Amino acid sequence: MFRSISDSSVQQDAENVLSGNTRGFGWIVMFGPALIAAVAYVDPGNFATNIEAGARYGYALLWVVFAANIMAMFIQGLSARLGLATGKNLAEVIRDRYPKPVVWFYWVQAELVAIATDLAEFLGAALAFNLLFDIPMIYGALLTGVITYAALLLQKFGFRLMEILIGTMIMAIAGGFGVELIMSQPDVAEFTKGLLIPTFPDTYALYLASGILGATIMPHVIYLHSALAQNRVKAKDDAERHRIAAFYRWDVIIGMALAGLVNIALLALAAATFHANGHNDVATISESYKLLSPLMGSEMASIIFGVGLLLAGLSSSVVGTMSGQILMQGFVRFTIPIGLRRLITMLPALAVIVWGVSEQKALVASQVVLSFGIPFALVPLLMFTANKRVMGSMVNRGWVTFIGGLICSLIIGLNVYVIYYSLT
Repeated sequence: MFRSISDSSVQQDAENVLSGNTRGFGWIVMFGPALIAAVAYVDPGNFATNIEAGARYGYALLWVVFAANIMAMFIQGLSARLGLATGKNLAEVIRDRYPKPVVWFYWVQAELVAIATDLAEFLGAALAFNLLFDIPMIYGALLTGVITYAALLLQKFGFRLMEILIGTMIMAIAGGFGVELIMSQPDVAEFTKGLLIPTFPDTYALYLASGILGATIMPHVIYLHSALAQNRVKAKDDAERHRIAAFYRWDVIIGMALAGLVNIALLALAAATFHANGHNDVATISESYKLLSPLMGSEMASIIFGVGLLLAGLSSSVVGTMSGQILMQGFVRFTIPIGLRRLITMLPALAVIVWGVSEQKALVASQVVLSFGIPFALVPLLMFTANKRVMGSMVNRGWVTFIGGLICSLIIGLNVYVIYYSLT
């Protein structure tokens, strides 16, 4: 049944593309890893940060989402390039080149970031079940665990099936929020101004921008993307490797552009619907769901929002669990059954639900935690891709490393500010 999308079939089809022996849309087999990575960029944490930003400040922080998405394209491109050039993922390269105590530190912090990620994803999916079907949060979380575990079992049929499944989900999410944005009739002039002119209305806006950055640039998926690209298509020589890299660049551009459109649409939707109507204090996903239909005059508005949230939570939770497996196997050469990992990563979300913690506070806090984890993934990625002994002929050019250094410095600077803001 799944023979046509098995790993061996993908390799054969890819070889035909590289040799020029394909017709029509045969080249589409070269695309896919970035779609899986892109799902992590539209998880429920993005809903939380983008809704609060749009409701509080209107279109003013759209430029943050846009800039973060450009950074995401750059970073995920480097990640795919590392996997293709070395045949190893980022965690494995760190393990091979760093002292063991440092490797263990990297593994622990990466796992903590992955847990924070899963917290947001699980809460989002459970909340979607609650809003759409009136299922209690605790049962929604358990249902999320069962569905994502079933989806993860599909990996045994090959990675191409996962790419198709996840890719279909992100395109559905993008389509849904594209419709929502059109229905909300945003102010085009203010939209354009917010997208292109950097501004921070107040100090909390800078704190929220860090949360947006954490929700957009995902540390765990930096590791995952290198794993998705490392042996997906085996190159015979450097020339073939560079041809594959060209396809992967477009894969990243398309995948991250879809994620970026969803995030921009979310923030602009909140700005046009909540901020423009005086609902500046709307900060939770639940409030958004309940207010969308009355404010937009259509029952479908809330339903589309809820379905998008559900798809985002389920798909990003699958990707998060895949990343966790990559982290453990890459850093410490150890794996656990996928069902056990699914259960372990569910526990924090279940605890938040049982203790009655505000889902909005938990979601935004999880995104700030993610922001702190970014440098630990980005710095070694930048160092390795700039090292000719690691990358060979695919080593970064000087300007690429320079831009990467600027991005890393900006992210670290924002993190330092978040510490200062939180303490004062």
